Amino acid sequence: MQHEPLLRRVKAFFTPGTLDRYLIAQVIPPFLVALSVVMAALLLERLLVLFNLLAAGNNHLGTFLELLGTLLPHYLGLAIPAALCVSVFSVIRRMSQNEEIDAITSSGVSLVRITRPFILLGAFLGFLSFLLYGFVQPHARYDFREAFYVASHTGWAPRLQSRMFASPSNHLTLVADHVDHAGSHLEKVFIRDTSDHQERDITAARGHIRLASDNSAVEIDLEDGTILTDNGKNVPSLTTFDHATKTLTEASHLSPFRKRGEDERELTSPELVSRLIQRDPAISRPHMRSEVHFRLARSLTIPFIPVLAAALAIMRKRQRSSAGLVVAFIVMVGFDHLLQFGHSMVATKKAPLLIIWGPAWVFVIGCSLLLLYKAGVFQALKAQWAANRRSHSAGERAVS
Repeated sequence: MQHEPLLRRVKAFFTPGTLDRYLIAQVIPPFLVALSVVMAALLLERLLVLFNLLAAGNNHLGTFLELLGTLLPHYLGLAIPAALCVSVFSVIRRMSQNEEIDAITSSGVSLVRITRPFILLGAFLGFLSFLLYGFVQPHARYDFREAFYVASHTGWAPRLQSRMFASPSNHLTLVADHVDHAGSHLEKVFIRDTSDHQERDITAARGHIRLASDNSAVEIDLEDGTILTDNGKNVPSLTTFDHATKTLTEASHLSPFRKRGEDERELTSPELVSRLIQRDPAISRPHMRSEVHFRLARSLTIPFIPVLAAALAIMRKRQRSSAGLVVAFIVMVGFDHLLQFGHSMVATKKAPLLIIWGPAWVFVIGCSLLLLYKAGVFQALKAQWAANRRSHSAGERAVS
């Protein structure tokens, strides 16, 4: 029974009230929009690389979708903090401009209390990010490397140019008057095939190089052409066609991709801890230690991103604009680069773990102090201290 008040306080802290539900309902739509925009921006550059891979290797659209799917967990881990910062900042800034913050604080609710649902949302997203960093991303990173290896090594990836001869195999010669930039669509095609102890000269108006549906060979689809066959014994024969498919080369044998676990970033957090305890020599111990602490530091600092955004979103009266969002992004990007720098330094045995946790604690403490300052906590403490000092001085004068 003696613990009941504490349990009630804990239950009341995590039980959302009317204000909490209102604030969460306000922040969810901009969070989803910001998450989509940031994900699209982060994926754009990599999408161009994947499109080039498809064009160069004549891979199917399914290969592109598979590679794209394996990239999503990595960029999702980068997009969640940015989207959380933007959404909280936009909600608090709008409420500040519409004087909703003033109305709420005038009723006795502090800015820290207003920020509480955002902090709890950040804690929930931090937990999801911990699962993402420690369990999903390692498998996704390995799957991407495996799919990229298969896509870039399957079949014959031609590097054709207009009016230049190419030899996919020893008995085949190919040339075209015009080849597009991807090297897969050809016009006015000529093929000389000397297999089976005979010569076939094939001409076609158009051709398209692609990988067979079962990945067993590289083929060219030909349209509107003729085939001149000469076996050296009989009279050469001439055949016309509207559409024909010619095998350029059989797909080369692809050796299996390596097993997962040769890189510390491909290991889940329990696997990293297990290898650290067992002192597995396959991966450098500093690399594994650095990876574990890097994942923890990134996850534990996510709940304080709403604290930073809320503190920078509060505007002074009659202030039309401010650089709060720009400052927030500069702080977050700088903090992320410091973490990555510390991660690499610890991995190479050139620095202690403090270089990872030092910036994390500075970020946490700095965000908390900034919110307390914007909430007026320090001004209230200063005023209370001055009042106590005046009352103490007055008491001393009355005694004297």
